[in-house]
Amino acid sequence: MHKLTQQGQQVVNEIAMRYGLSSQAVELMLDAVANGGGTMAQFNIAELGGGGQWMQGGMTMVGDMFNHGLKMTVDNLCAELSTLYFNQPFKPQPQAQTGGQHGNVSLFVPGSGQSNWWPQELGQPSSSASQNNMRYAYFPNVNRLAIDAGGVIAIYDTLNHQIGGFSQQQSYDGSITLSSQFGVIQLSSLPRVDNNNPLAPAPQSAPQPEPAAPVSQPAYTVEATAPHVLSPAVEPLAMEQPQPVTTAKQSVSATGDVFEQIEKLGTLRDKGFVSEDEFNAKKAELLSRL
Repeated sequence: MHKLTQQGQQVVNEIAMRYGLSSQAVELMLDAVANGGGTMAQFNIAELGGGGQWMQGGMTMVGDMFNHGLKMTVDNLCAELSTLYFNQPFKPQPQAQTGGQHGNVSLFVPGSGQSNWWPQELGQPSSSASQNNMRYAYFPNVNRLAIDAGGVIAIYDTLNHQIGGFSQQQSYDGSITLSSQFGVIQLSSLPRVDNNNPLAPAPQSAPQPEPAAPVSQPAYTVEATAPHVLSPAVEPLAMEQPQPVTTAKQSVSATGDVFEQIEKLGTLRDKGFVSEDEFNAKKAELLSRL
């Protein structure tokens, strides 16, 4: 935690009196704003509804989500502390800043804050904060996001995302989500870069081969053709075949076959395989053989 100078403590006491809060609560919030680079804060202060988050020009969240008065108090307090933070000597000015009432005030004892834990090549983050056992710092000028998870630092390329929020899901896997102009994204979807060369382009993953388009099999119509028989050079003499003698038994058998075929045709007609006209035509043809 940052140690306040005597002048910084006086300013904190004056702000606490105006907001009706304890000096300790304001000091904790100032420390959260400082850890967030002056543009955001993640805090857990009992007097301010417990856990919450503030972002400059963005959303303010408090533990009692329906307490709009508390939300306005947190928003106004953080905005004033942010202005106070950036009015310190040698502090970078944000792109948008509200006017302050305290002028240039040296809030913290030099060296009392935590040293930068991210690679120095990234420069100064626009925002940094901590949640549970994780810290993160966002560097929009170089499109980088640094994550410190229990002492293990990872650097990510934010691509064309403009990161506006950080959340560690309270689920079994503790997944991390980020808010960008495109909506909520998973940290795992961003490419990771080398910690020793954090400004180098992220390695490109080998493109996966596209699956071959399925080849549609054409519907073939098989037509029965008569086998080709080579004609001999000299055709043999046609031998006269004896005509079969029709007997009464054969006639009865033929009659039975005709009726059996008509019955089968009727079944095909009932199932819709042949039309009524086709059935009648074939029936007449079969009956004509009797």
